[in-house]
Amino acid sequence: MSSIGKRLLATTADIAASIEARAAQGDAGKPPLPRTAPGQMLAARTEMLAMQGELQALREKLKAFDGSLPTVKLDPALVDATRWANRHASAFATAAFARLKSSIELAGGNTQPILVRRGDSAPGRYEIVFGHRRHRACLELGLPVLAVVWDGEMPDLDLFLSMDRENREREDPSAYEQGITYLAALDAGLFPSQRRLAEAIGVSHTWVRKATLVAQLPAAIVETFATPLDIQPRHAEEIAQALEQDRKAVLRRAERIRQMSKRPSPGQIVAHLAGRVAERAVPEKFHVGGRLAGSWKRDSRGRAVLTLESHVADDDFMAQLSEALVKMLGKKDGA
Repeated sequence: MSSIGKRLLATTADIAASIEARAAQGDAGKPPLPRTAPGQMLAARTEMLAMQGELQALREKLKAFDGSLPTVKLDPALVDATRWANRHASAFATAAFARLKSSIELAGGNTQPILVRRGDSAPGRYEIVFGHRRHRACLELGLPVLAVVWDGEMPDLDLFLSMDRENREREDPSAYEQGITYLAALDAGLFPSQRRLAEAIGVSHTWVRKATLVAQLPAAIVETFATPLDIQPRHAEEIAQALEQDRKAVLRRAERIRQMSKRPSPGQIVAHLAGRVAERAVPEKFHVGGRLAGSWKRDSRGRAVLTLESHVADDDFMAQLSEALVKMLGKKDGA
């Protein structure tokens, strides 16, 4: 029972004792109890019924507080994110977070409390169960965060389920954020399989598979996007297929995308990574004796394409070039 419940129970006990004392001593404003046995029994019964009615009314009031927890204002610097946190750093740079932060600032604090449990890292510290965005807003604004402190035991499994349910009821995290959380829960052994995880949180197994696929993309691929929140499950499925067919080529394309001065849209990035866009590589020309001899460039699959001018590439020269290339490639493989 909560501290509020205990205090109310103590108050109820005091009132009950007062009623019992009154029954024993008699009220000053009432006539004394009858002296005959039947009269005393009738009066005692009447008084007992009155006491029972008062006690029952108090118990009904007590039920309204049973299981409730008090809210407290905490220094947000003493509150840590849980290791199951599924909010990526870029989620705190969105317009939605800016609106939340503004509303908390206008209200002088978060009106909807966050839920925390006592932390294990150090005395006096707390761990967020849910409410990471509200906590972050208060931390940035320098305001105390309104919180409910869970006094009882809360295993990691319960924390994970509570956090997932709360987040999905408010603003859904992205596929990437949820995938990261699902993978963390599976790695920690909270669930034996993706299917069991899906059953526990009440979502489809297909969604869990898609979200984890997004979270499992290589870091080099994720970095091509302005934010991981832009990666949709359909993007991840196409990229995963391209990686399976030619991983090295996809990673080379990712490197070129990261070097672009202007970031393409998420759809364009996927098209580039999957090889659906012909790369416009600028040929590198070379001259001999002031005359163009040829050029080379890389195609969409990363292959080097050499083009020689007709006045250079006669049959004898090509035979010599082929022999020289074989020797050079042999040395490279030997190295």
